[in-house]
Amino acid sequence: MKVHTNQNTHENTRKNTHQRTVTMRASGRVNLIGEHTDYNGGFVLPTAISQETVVELKLNPDSKLVRAESSNTGKRFECALGSEKLTHSWSDYIQGVVRILSSVRTIPCGFDIKIDSHVPMGSGLSSSAALEVALFRALNEAFDFGLQDVEIARLCQRVENEFVGARVGIMDPMACSLARPGSALFLDTRDLSYRVVDLPKELDLIVISSGISHRNVGGGYNERRAQCETACRELGINELRDLSVSDLPKLDRLSDVLKRRARHVITENERVVQAVKAIEERDLPRLGHLFKESHLSMKLDYETSIPEIDLLVELTNSEPDVYGARLTGGGFGGSIVAIAKKGKGSTVSLRVTERYQKETGEQPRILT
Repeated sequence: MKVHTNQNTHENTRKNTHQRTVTMRASGRVNLIGEHTDYNGGFVLPTAISQETVVELKLNPDSKLVRAESSNTGKRFECALGSEKLTHSWSDYIQGVVRILSSVRTIPCGFDIKIDSHVPMGSGLSSSAALEVALFRALNEAFDFGLQDVEIARLCQRVENEFVGARVGIMDPMACSLARPGSALFLDTRDLSYRVVDLPKELDLIVISSGISHRNVGGGYNERRAQCETACRELGINELRDLSVSDLPKLDRLSDVLKRRARHVITENERVVQAVKAIEERDLPRLGHLFKESHLSMKLDYETSIPEIDLLVELTNSEPDVYGARLTGGGFGGSIVAIAKKGKGSTVSLRVTERYQKETGEQPRILT
């Protein structure tokens, strides 16, 4: 795949280094297919959604305080530069950005930020990555640090891994930094090469939040990553990316749990490659079948789905105008993604959410 090295042009970018207030934004993302492959060096296929996070930053040249306000919650937070401390709240993402950025650049003064996010938290749509990317962009612009998009994505991953404590891969910040609506980002997370794949105009993309929040900072997500690392050690390989579907018999030497975890990653990588081919050939039934296979693998082999998500997927797949649906994101709650015939997405979404709410009592939300 061709590697892109040029930084995206953002319409609100200001090149005046004396500017004391900047406003930057980043979109949330939905992963079409390729779940839990990114921290295994594999392939992913995310796309941007219309919901975004906006950060307005104002410099305080005579202060060393970082002050933040969320318009969504009405909550405020402040800390001094260099005194960042994990609090297990929304402020950790802000403090993490400051801490990690300070390790590669000198932040000369304090600043105030206002956050306005329309990416729903806990829906598996990268609300944290969107916040981190938007804040990095604002700081990069305000202080003229010269960071490129891929650099920002790597720093965002460090925020999650080193400060927040979520052992997430690189997909979310790369998607929030580079993906655009109407196209998918075919990303090789091993070398970060990527290419843009236009989505067929003959489909409607559906994203529905289950109403059940998921968190990456939890035993389930980190445990899955640890299991993959254990499988690699027992197989004598560096990453599960090193194996293909022809190597599946090699997994027989693993315990049942490790075998299923590794099998999901290996087969999911193949499904991403096949999904890109299906998109380029406009083979929507084939793409939908890959969605269904992916969800089944996440449910049975990776065990990151939950009954409510399974029901939401089942209800969506039962619609005649739907090609396929699957859990998207880290799992343990969150959202589903589906593809439907053009012009049918809205009515399908309404029918599915009404049935789901009646059966579960949860409050679903149609996002796309």
